[in-house]
Amino acid sequence: MSAVDEPDLFFLDTNVLIYVFDQTAPAKQVIAERLVREALNSGHGTISAQVVQEFLYAALRKFERPMTIPECREHLRTVLQPLCRYFPAPSSYDRALLIVQETGYSLYDALIVTAALESGCRTLLTEDLQHGRVVQGVTIVNPFAET
Repeated sequence: MSAVDEPDLFFLDTNVLIYVFDQTAPAKQVIAERLVREALNSGHGTISAQVVQEFLYAALRKFERPMTIPECREHLRTVLQPLCRYFPAPSSYDRALLIVQETGYSLYDALIVTAALESGCRTLLTEDLQHGRVVQGVTIVNPFAET
């Protein structure tokens, strides 16, 4: 069965990965930890190279206690690399531009939607986009909507 046929693939946006480390939002932290653990254990969760880049930038610069380089490298090895299965093709950028036109999203948000689409995911887990909206077959779900 190809990834496109897999009914339960889901895409994790950067904010989900960041909440794993956010002790100021304990309810979101618990949800994020569960989602990342599920993604790793089931093999059904995925992220893109963009998410890896955004996470590492935030971890080094934006966290209340920034991660050290060794901590980042360990997280990269144990979490980010195993989940990162999407690397954009040149045509992905054209598709993202069409999504910008269709939705009004920023280019970076459209690239996340494109990554979810091209990874065969039916669900994009993020708090940054409109909960419940469907874009070209991908449903946007805010996993923190109840918190």
